[in-house]
Amino acid sequence: MRTALITGANQGIGYALVAELANRMNPDDLILLTGRNPARVAAAAAQVNGRARVEGRVLDVTDGEAVRRLAGELGAVDIVVSNAVGPLEPGKAPAEQVDEFVDVANLGAQHMLRAFGPILRPGGRLIVVASSLGTLAQLPQQLWDRFDGASLEDIEKVVEEWRTAVHDGTAQAQGWPEWINLPSKVAQVAAVRAVAAERRERDLAENTLVASVCPGLVDTRASRPWFEDFSQAKSPADAVVPIADLILAGTVDPARYGELVRDGEVLTWKPSTPR
Repeated sequence: MRTALITGANQGIGYALVAELANRMNPDDLILLTGRNPARVAAAAAQVNGRARVEGRVLDVTDGEAVRRLAGELGAVDIVVSNAVGPLEPGKAPAEQVDEFVDVANLGAQHMLRAFGPILRPGGRLIVVASSLGTLAQLPQQLWDRFDGASLEDIEKVVEEWRTAVHDGTAQAQGWPEWINLPSKVAQVAAVRAVAAERRERDLAENTLVASVCPGLVDTRASRPWFEDFSQAKSPADAVVPIADLILAGTVDPARYGELVRDGEVLTWKPSTPR
C-alpha cells in the first residue's frame, strides 16, 4: 500500500493529477486530495472515480503547524506533490497581491518540503509543481547568486527580503522583475534544489526522487487572465500525464534528480553564457 498526498487538488492541475494517479495506482493505495475549502475538497474527492482510494483532507499549506500536524499523523508517505498556488491578477499592483501569492506558492512549498521530506519512504517521490519561469535566466545575473547553491534557509530569507522590497517600493531598483510570478517560481525551484542537494546520495541509493516539474501552458482558471492565445495550451488532464509518468517510473534517473523537469526533459537551471 502506498500513500500519496497532493496539495491544491480540488481543481485544475492538482485535481487532474489526483484523477490520473487514481487510475494508475493500485486499489489498496490511498491518495489524499487536499485543499483549503472543506466543501470543495469533499466535492472534488467524491468526483474521482479510479482504481485507487481517494480521500479528501482539508489542508492550508500556509499554516506550517497544520502541515506538520498532518505529516505527524500520517507518519510516512510515498508520494507528495506540492501544487498549491495563490491567485495572481493582471493589473493589480504587486504590493497588493504578493503576500497571499508568496504565502501559498513559496512558504507553502517550503512547509511541505520541511515536513514531508523527513517522512518520505525509500522509493518515494517529493515533487513541487513550478514552471519553466523558475530558472535563473528569468532574473538579472546580479541576483543569481542569491539562489544558486543556496540553502533552504537562505532561500527563505531571500524571499522575505524580496517581499519586503515589493512592499516598500524598492524591488525594481534592486533588479527584481515587476511580475512577482518570476522571483516566486525561481525561489520554488531553488528550494527544491536546496533540499535535493542535502539528500541526493541517500535518495539515489534508495530510488527516491526529489524534483520540481513544469506542466507547460495549461488552460486553467489561473492561467486564463494572463494569456490570449490558448491554441497550444494543454488541458489539465493532458498536462499531468508526463508528471504522473515521472512519479510512477520504476527507476529514478539521476539526471532528473533535483532538477526542473518538463515533459520528461530537464530544463537548464543556470545559463552557461552570462547575460
